[in-house]
Amino acid sequence: MSTKSKKIVLLVTILITIASMIAACGAPPTQAPVATEAPATTEAPMTEAPTEAATEAAATEAPAAEGAPFTIGVSNPFISSEYRTQMIAELEEVNQEYMDQGLTTELVIESADTDVPGQIQQLQNLIAQDVDAILVNPGDVSGLNATLQEAIDQGIIVISVDQELDVPGVYNVGIDQKEWAKTSAQWLAEKLGGEGDIVQIEGFPGHPANVARMEGVAEVFAEYPGINILATDSGRWDEATGQQVMSNFLSAYPNMDGYWTQDGMAIGVLQAVMAANPAKWPQGVGEARCQYLKLWQEALTLNPEFDTIAVANHPGVSPTGLRIAVNMLQGKEVDTSKLGGANGLSFVLPVAAVITSENLEEGLAMCEGKPDAYLLDDILTDEEVVSEYFQ
Repeated sequence: MSTKSKKIVLLVTILITIASMIAACGAPPTQAPVATEAPATTEAPMTEAPTEAATEAAATEAPAAEGAPFTIGVSNPFISSEYRTQMIAELEEVNQEYMDQGLTTELVIESADTDVPGQIQQLQNLIAQDVDAILVNPGDVSGLNATLQEAIDQGIIVISVDQELDVPGVYNVGIDQKEWAKTSAQWLAEKLGGEGDIVQIEGFPGHPANVARMEGVAEVFAEYPGINILATDSGRWDEATGQQVMSNFLSAYPNMDGYWTQDGMAIGVLQAVMAANPAKWPQGVGEARCQYLKLWQEALTLNPEFDTIAVANHPGVSPTGLRIAVNMLQGKEVDTSKLGGANGLSFVLPVAAVITSENLEEGLAMCEGKPDAYLLDDILTDEEVVSEYFQ
Protein backbone atom coordinates (compact mmCIF):
# COMPACT_ATOMS: atom_id res chain seq x y z
CA MET A 1 0.00 0.00 0.00
CA SER A 2 1.34 3.42 -0.93
CA THR A 3 1.91 6.11 1.56
CA LYS A 4 -0.95 8.07 0.06
CA SER A 5 -3.36 5.12 0.45
CA LYS A 6 -2.30 4.63 4.03
CA LYS A 7 -3.07 8.27 4.79
CA ILE A 8 -6.56 7.91 3.27
CA VAL A 9 -7.34 4.77 5.32
CA LEU A 10 -6.13 6.49 8.47
CA LEU A 11 -8.32 9.50 7.76
CA VAL A 12 -11.44 7.35 7.22
CA THR A 13 -10.74 5.46 10.45
CA ILE A 14 -10.46 8.71 12.39
CA LEU A 15 -13.69 10.02 10.90
CA ILE A 16 -15.56 6.82 11.82
CA THR A 17 -14.24 6.99 15.37
CA ILE A 18 -15.31 10.63 15.74
CA ALA A 19 -18.75 9.83 14.37
CA SER A 20 -19.17 6.99 16.85
CA MET A 21 -18.17 9.24 19.72
CA ILE A 22 -20.64 11.91 18.59
CA ALA A 23 -23.43 9.31 18.38
CA ALA A 24 -22.60 8.01 21.85
CA CYS A 25 -22.61 11.46 23.36
CA GLY A 26 -25.95 12.29 21.72
CA ALA A 27 -27.82 9.20 22.98
CA PRO A 28 -29.03 10.53 26.35
CA PRO A 29 -30.86 13.55 24.89
CA THR A 30 -32.77 11.30 22.49
CA GLN A 31 -33.89 9.09 25.41
CA ALA A 32 -34.95 11.95 27.70
CA PRO A 33 -38.53 12.27 26.48
CA VAL A 34 -39.08 8.57 27.23
CA ALA A 35 -37.57 8.85 30.70
CA THR A 36 -39.70 11.83 31.78
CA GLU A 37 -42.98 10.01 30.98
CA ALA A 38 -45.02 13.23 30.99
CA PRO A 39 -48.42 11.49 31.32
CA ALA A 40 -47.40 10.11 34.74
CA THR A 41 -46.73 13.59 36.10
CA THR A 42 -50.09 14.90 34.92
CA GLU A 43 -51.93 12.32 37.06
CA ALA A 44 -50.84 13.95 40.33
CA PRO A 45 -53.57 16.62 40.51
CA MET A 46 -56.21 13.91 40.20
CA THR A 47 -55.12 12.38 43.51
CA GLU A 48 -55.30 15.64 45.42
CA ALA A 49 -58.13 16.19 47.91
CA PRO A 50 -61.05 18.05 46.31
CA THR A 51 -61.78 21.58 47.42
CA GLU A 52 -64.55 22.29 49.97
CA ALA A 53 -66.73 23.75 47.23
CA ALA A 54 -66.27 20.62 45.12
CA THR A 55 -67.17 18.42 48.10
CA GLU A 56 -70.35 20.39 48.78
CA ALA A 57 -71.32 20.22 45.11
CA ALA A 58 -70.80 16.47 45.06
CA ALA A 59 -72.84 16.06 48.23
CA THR A 60 -75.66 18.12 46.77
CA GLU A 61 -75.73 16.16 43.54
CA ALA A 62 -75.43 12.71 45.11
CA PRO A 63 -78.72 10.87 45.77
CA ALA A 64 -79.68 11.23 49.46
CA ALA A 65 -81.13 7.73 49.54
CA GLU A 66 -82.13 5.03 47.10
CA GLY A 67 -85.38 6.09 45.46
CA ALA A 68 -85.13 9.70 46.70
CA PRO A 69 -86.54 12.21 46.35
CA PHE A 70 -89.76 10.76 47.74
CA THR A 71 -93.22 12.19 47.20
CA ILE A 72 -95.58 12.28 50.17
CA GLY A 73 -99.30 12.90 49.91
CA VAL A 74 -101.60 14.37 52.56
CA SER A 75 -105.34 13.75 52.87
CA ASN A 76 -107.28 16.12 55.14
CA PRO A 77 -111.11 16.23 55.04
CA PHE A 78 -111.69 19.08 57.49
CA ILE A 79 -110.29 22.60 57.15
CA SER A 80 -112.66 24.64 59.34
CA SER A 81 -110.34 24.28 62.31
CA GLU A 82 -107.31 26.12 63.67
CA TYR A 83 -105.86 22.70 64.47
CA ARG A 84 -105.88 21.66 60.82
CA THR A 85 -104.48 25.01 59.67
CA GLN A 86 -101.56 24.67 62.07
CA MET A 87 -101.13 21.02 61.08
CA ILE A 88 -100.80 21.78 57.35
CA ALA A 89 -98.41 24.68 57.97
CA GLU A 90 -96.17 22.50 60.14
CA LEU A 91 -96.21 19.65 57.62
CA GLU A 92 -94.98 22.02 54.92
CA GLU A 93 -92.31 23.45 57.22
CA VAL A 94 -90.90 20.05 58.21
CA ASN A 95 -91.08 18.76 54.64
CA GLN A 96 -88.97 21.73 53.55
CA GLU A 97 -86.17 20.40 55.78
CA TYR A 98 -86.18 17.14 53.82
CA MET A 99 -86.49 18.92 50.47
CA ASP A 100 -83.34 20.86 51.32
CA GLN A 101 -81.59 17.51 51.84
CA GLY A 102 -82.87 16.12 48.55
CA LEU A 103 -85.02 13.54 50.32
CA THR A 104 -88.51 14.73 49.36
CA THR A 105 -90.38 16.73 46.77
CA GLU A 106 -93.20 19.21 47.41
CA LEU A 107 -96.05 17.69 49.40
CA VAL A 108 -99.11 16.69 47.38
CA ILE A 109 -101.91 18.02 49.58
CA GLU A 110 -105.59 17.12 49.22
CA SER A 111 -107.34 19.31 51.80
CA ALA A 112 -110.99 20.41 51.86
CA ASP A 113 -114.14 20.17 53.94
CA THR A 114 -115.63 16.94 52.66
CA ASP A 115 -117.43 13.71 53.58
CA VAL A 116 -116.29 10.09 53.39
CA PRO A 117 -116.79 9.75 49.60
CA GLY A 118 -114.91 13.02 49.19
CA GLN A 119 -111.98 11.77 51.23
CA ILE A 120 -111.96 8.51 49.30
CA GLN A 121 -111.56 10.63 46.17
CA GLN A 122 -108.70 12.51 47.85
CA LEU A 123 -106.93 9.23 48.50
CA GLN A 124 -107.53 7.95 44.97
CA ASN A 125 -106.08 11.18 43.60
CA LEU A 126 -102.93 10.64 45.66
CA ILE A 127 -102.62 7.02 44.55
CA ALA A 128 -103.00 8.11 40.91
CA GLN A 129 -100.15 10.59 41.38
CA ASP A 130 -97.87 7.72 42.38
CA VAL A 131 -96.94 9.05 45.82
CA ASP A 132 -94.54 7.03 47.97
CA ALA A 133 -96.37 7.59 51.25
CA ILE A 134 -99.73 8.98 52.40
CA LEU A 135 -100.46 10.82 55.63
CA VAL A 136 -104.20 10.66 56.20
CA ASN A 137 -106.20 12.40 58.92
CA PRO A 138 -109.29 10.18 58.61
CA GLY A 139 -112.85 11.46 58.75
CA ASP A 140 -114.40 8.10 59.52
CA VAL A 141 -113.60 5.03 61.61
CA SER A 142 -113.94 2.48 58.80
CA GLY A 143 -115.22 4.18 55.64
CA LEU A 144 -111.73 4.59 54.16
CA ASN A 145 -110.50 1.05 54.80
CA ALA A 146 -110.86 -0.35 51.27
CA THR A 147 -109.10 2.63 49.67
CA LEU A 148 -106.30 2.57 52.23
CA GLN A 149 -105.83 -1.14 51.53
CA GLU A 150 -105.61 -0.33 47.83
CA ALA A 151 -102.76 2.08 48.56
CA ILE A 152 -100.94 -0.47 50.69
CA ASP A 153 -101.31 -3.11 47.97
CA GLN A 154 -99.51 -0.72 45.60
CA GLY A 155 -96.56 -0.44 47.97
CA ILE A 156 -97.48 2.96 49.39
CA ILE A 157 -96.70 3.55 53.07
CA VAL A 158 -99.91 4.70 54.78
CA ILE A 159 -99.87 6.54 58.09
CA SER A 160 -103.00 7.74 59.88
CA VAL A 161 -102.15 10.88 61.83
CA ASP A 162 -103.94 12.34 64.84
CA GLN A 163 -106.44 9.47 64.92
CA GLU A 164 -106.03 5.73 65.17
CA LEU A 165 -107.41 3.33 62.58
CA ASP A 166 -107.56 -0.41 63.14
CA VAL A 167 -106.58 -1.35 59.59
CA PRO A 168 -103.95 -4.03 58.87
CA GLY A 169 -100.84 -2.42 57.41
CA VAL A 170 -101.81 1.14 58.32
CA TYR A 171 -99.49 2.85 60.80
CA ASN A 172 -100.87 5.37 63.29
CA VAL A 173 -99.07 8.38 64.71
CA GLY A 174 -100.70 10.46 67.42
CA ILE A 175 -101.61 10.80 71.03
CA ASP A 176 -103.89 8.29 72.72
CA GLN A 177 -107.18 10.11 72.13
CA LYS A 178 -109.04 8.07 74.70
CA GLU A 179 -106.49 8.80 77.42
CA TRP A 180 -106.41 12.46 76.34
CA ALA A 181 -110.14 12.74 77.05
CA LYS A 182 -109.93 10.74 80.26
CA THR A 183 -107.40 13.20 81.69
CA SER A 184 -109.84 16.12 81.69
CA ALA A 185 -112.86 13.94 82.51
CA GLN A 186 -111.08 12.59 85.60
CA TRP A 187 -110.14 16.12 86.64
CA LEU A 188 -113.77 17.24 86.28
CA ALA A 189 -115.15 14.28 88.24
CA GLU A 190 -112.75 14.94 91.10
CA LYS A 191 -113.41 18.68 91.01
CA LEU A 192 -117.13 17.99 91.40
CA GLY A 193 -116.47 15.67 94.30
CA GLY A 194 -117.79 12.72 92.31
CA GLU A 195 -121.34 14.01 91.93
CA GLY A 196 -123.36 16.58 90.04
CA ASP A 197 -125.42 17.27 86.92
CA ILE A 198 -123.39 17.85 83.78
CA VAL A 199 -123.73 18.27 80.02
CA GLN A 200 -121.43 17.04 77.26
CA ILE A 201 -120.55 18.79 74.00
CA GLU A 202 -118.82 16.42 71.61
CA GLY A 203 -117.18 16.79 68.19
CA PHE A 204 -118.31 15.01 65.01
CA PRO A 205 -120.20 11.78 65.89
CA GLY A 206 -118.59 8.82 64.11
CA HIS A 207 -115.26 10.59 63.71
CA PRO A 208 -112.42 8.33 64.98
CA ALA A 209 -111.02 10.83 67.49
CA ASN A 210 -114.45 11.76 68.80
CA VAL A 211 -115.45 8.10 69.17
CA ALA A 212 -112.29 7.33 71.16
CA ARG A 213 -112.70 10.42 73.33
CA MET A 214 -116.33 9.82 74.18
CA GLU A 215 -115.53 6.21 75.06
CA GLY A 216 -112.88 7.47 77.46
CA VAL A 217 -115.20 10.03 79.04
CA ALA A 218 -117.90 7.39 79.47
CA GLU A 219 -115.42 5.07 81.20
CA VAL A 220 -114.44 7.77 83.69
CA PHE A 221 -117.97 8.90 84.54
CA ALA A 222 -119.08 5.26 84.89
CA GLU A 223 -116.85 5.12 87.96
CA TYR A 224 -118.81 7.99 89.54
CA PRO A 225 -122.48 7.00 89.86
CA GLY A 226 -123.18 10.39 91.45
CA ILE A 227 -122.47 12.15 88.17
CA ASN A 228 -125.63 12.57 86.10
CA ILE A 229 -125.36 13.42 82.41
CA LEU A 230 -128.27 15.74 81.59
CA ALA A 231 -127.68 15.94 77.84
CA THR A 232 -125.15 15.51 75.06
CA ASP A 233 -124.98 17.50 71.82
CA SER A 234 -122.48 18.07 69.02
CA GLY A 235 -120.57 21.31 68.61
CA ARG A 236 -119.01 19.97 65.39
CA TRP A 237 -115.54 21.06 66.56
CA ASP A 238 -116.56 24.62 65.84
CA GLU A 239 -116.17 27.50 68.29
CA ALA A 240 -119.35 29.34 67.32
CA THR A 241 -121.44 26.16 67.26
CA GLY A 242 -120.08 25.16 70.65
CA GLN A 243 -121.03 28.56 72.04
CA GLN A 244 -124.58 28.25 70.75
CA VAL A 245 -124.99 24.72 72.09
CA MET A 246 -123.77 25.82 75.53
CA SER A 247 -126.08 28.85 75.52
CA ASN A 248 -128.97 26.47 74.88
CA PHE A 249 -127.84 24.20 77.70
CA LEU A 250 -127.55 27.13 80.13
CA SER A 251 -131.11 28.10 79.35
CA ALA A 252 -132.40 24.54 79.68
CA TYR A 253 -130.35 23.61 82.74
CA PRO A 254 -129.56 26.84 84.65
CA ASN A 255 -128.45 24.88 87.71
CA MET A 256 -126.06 22.50 85.99
CA ASP A 257 -122.90 21.73 87.93
CA GLY A 258 -120.47 21.15 85.11
CA TYR A 259 -119.71 20.42 81.47
CA TRP A 260 -117.24 18.39 79.47
CA THR A 261 -116.17 19.48 75.99
CA GLN A 262 -113.15 19.34 73.68
CA ASP A 263 -110.96 21.24 71.24
CA GLY A 264 -111.79 24.76 70.02
CA MET A 265 -115.40 24.35 71.13
CA ALA A 266 -114.15 24.93 74.66
CA ILE A 267 -113.51 28.58 73.78
CA GLY A 268 -117.08 29.15 72.62
CA VAL A 269 -118.46 27.22 75.60
CA LEU A 270 -116.55 29.37 78.11
CA GLN A 271 -117.59 32.52 76.25
CA ALA A 272 -121.23 31.42 76.65
CA VAL A 273 -120.74 30.96 80.39
CA MET A 274 -119.04 34.33 80.75
CA ALA A 275 -121.79 36.04 78.75
CA ALA A 276 -124.52 34.47 80.90
CA ASN A 277 -122.51 34.99 84.09
CA PRO A 278 -124.83 32.78 86.18
CA ALA A 279 -124.89 33.00 89.95
CA LYS A 280 -123.16 29.63 90.05
CA TRP A 281 -120.73 28.96 87.25
CA PRO A 282 -120.67 25.36 86.03
CA GLN A 283 -117.32 23.65 86.33
CA GLY A 284 -115.82 22.88 82.94
CA VAL A 285 -112.79 21.77 80.95
CA GLY A 286 -110.89 23.23 77.99
CA GLU A 287 -108.01 22.81 75.57
CA ALA A 288 -104.41 24.04 75.67
CA ARG A 289 -104.51 26.70 72.98
CA CYS A 290 -103.51 30.30 73.55
CA GLN A 291 -106.93 31.85 73.12
CA TYR A 292 -108.39 29.56 75.77
CA LEU A 293 -105.61 30.30 78.23
CA LYS A 294 -106.10 34.05 77.78
CA LEU A 295 -109.87 33.63 78.16
CA TRP A 296 -109.16 31.71 81.35
CA GLN A 297 -107.32 34.75 82.69
CA GLU A 298 -110.22 36.99 81.74
CA ALA A 299 -112.74 34.64 83.38
CA LEU A 300 -110.85 34.94 86.66
CA THR A 301 -111.56 38.67 86.69
CA LEU A 302 -115.30 37.91 86.57
CA ASN A 303 -115.19 34.93 88.89
CA PRO A 304 -112.04 34.54 91.04
CA GLU A 305 -113.22 31.03 91.98
CA PHE A 306 -113.18 29.86 88.37
CA ASP A 307 -110.98 26.87 87.66
CA THR A 308 -110.42 24.64 84.65
CA ILE A 309 -107.93 22.35 82.92
CA ALA A 310 -106.48 22.58 79.41
CA VAL A 311 -105.01 19.45 77.82
CA ALA A 312 -103.02 19.85 74.61
CA ASN A 313 -104.15 17.98 71.51
CA HIS A 314 -101.13 19.07 69.53
CA PRO A 315 -100.95 19.25 65.70
CA GLY A 316 -97.25 18.34 65.88
CA VAL A 317 -98.14 14.65 65.74
CA SER A 318 -98.64 15.02 61.97
CA PRO A 319 -95.20 16.46 61.08
CA THR A 320 -93.76 13.88 63.45
CA GLY A 321 -95.60 11.31 61.33
CA LEU A 322 -93.99 12.81 58.24
CA ARG A 323 -90.56 12.30 59.79
CA ILE A 324 -91.43 8.68 60.47
CA ALA A 325 -92.57 8.22 56.87
CA VAL A 326 -89.35 9.69 55.44
CA ASN A 327 -87.20 7.39 57.58
CA MET A 328 -89.27 4.37 56.57
CA LEU A 329 -88.90 5.31 52.91
CA GLN A 330 -85.14 5.37 53.38
CA GLY A 331 -85.33 1.73 54.39
CA LYS A 332 -84.76 2.15 58.10
CA GLU A 333 -86.33 -0.60 60.18
CA VAL A 334 -89.04 0.30 62.70
CA ASP A 335 -88.59 -1.06 66.21
CA THR A 336 -92.00 -2.70 66.51
CA SER A 337 -91.47 -3.28 70.23
CA LYS A 338 -92.06 0.46 70.65
CA LEU A 339 -95.46 0.36 68.93
CA GLY A 340 -98.89 -0.24 70.43
CA GLY A 341 -102.53 0.44 69.64
CA ALA A 342 -105.35 -1.73 68.35
CA ASN A 343 -103.40 -3.12 65.38
CA GLY A 344 -99.96 -2.99 67.01
CA LEU A 345 -98.78 -0.34 64.53
CA SER A 346 -99.33 2.83 66.53
CA PHE A 347 -96.61 5.33 67.40
CA VAL A 348 -98.23 6.69 70.57
CA LEU A 349 -96.90 10.14 71.45
CA PRO A 350 -97.23 11.91 74.81
CA VAL A 351 -99.40 15.03 75.00
CA ALA A 352 -97.48 18.28 74.64
CA ALA A 353 -98.85 19.94 77.79
CA VAL A 354 -101.44 19.73 80.55
CA ILE A 355 -102.27 23.17 81.96
CA THR A 356 -103.94 23.64 85.35
CA SER A 357 -104.16 26.60 87.72
CA GLU A 358 -100.79 25.55 89.08
CA ASN A 359 -98.93 26.11 85.80
CA LEU A 360 -101.19 28.57 83.98
CA GLU A 361 -98.45 31.20 83.88
CA GLU A 362 -96.11 28.67 82.31
CA GLY A 363 -98.72 27.93 79.66
CA LEU A 364 -99.20 31.62 78.93
CA ALA A 365 -95.43 31.99 78.56
CA MET A 366 -95.55 29.34 75.82
CA CYS A 367 -97.97 31.63 73.98
CA GLU A 368 -95.65 34.62 73.85
CA GLY A 369 -95.23 35.71 70.25
CA LYS A 370 -97.86 33.20 69.08
CA PRO A 371 -101.29 33.95 67.59
CA ASP A 372 -104.37 33.30 69.71
CA ALA A 373 -105.24 30.29 67.55
CA TYR A 374 -101.93 28.58 68.35
CA LEU A 375 -102.18 25.20 70.07
CA LEU A 376 -99.39 24.33 72.49
CA ASP A 377 -97.30 21.96 70.46
CA ASP A 378 -94.37 19.59 70.15
CA ILE A 379 -92.72 18.17 67.03
CA LEU A 380 -90.10 15.47 67.42
CA THR A 381 -86.79 16.11 65.64
CA ASP A 382 -85.51 13.63 63.07
CA GLU A 383 -82.86 12.49 65.55
CA GLU A 384 -85.50 11.91 68.24
CA VAL A 385 -87.68 9.91 65.84
CA VAL A 386 -84.80 7.67 64.78
CA SER A 387 -83.56 7.19 68.33
CA GLU A 388 -86.99 6.38 69.75
CA TYR A 389 -88.66 4.33 67.03
CA PHE A 390 -86.06 2.82 64.70
CA GLN A 391 -83.55 0.03 65.17
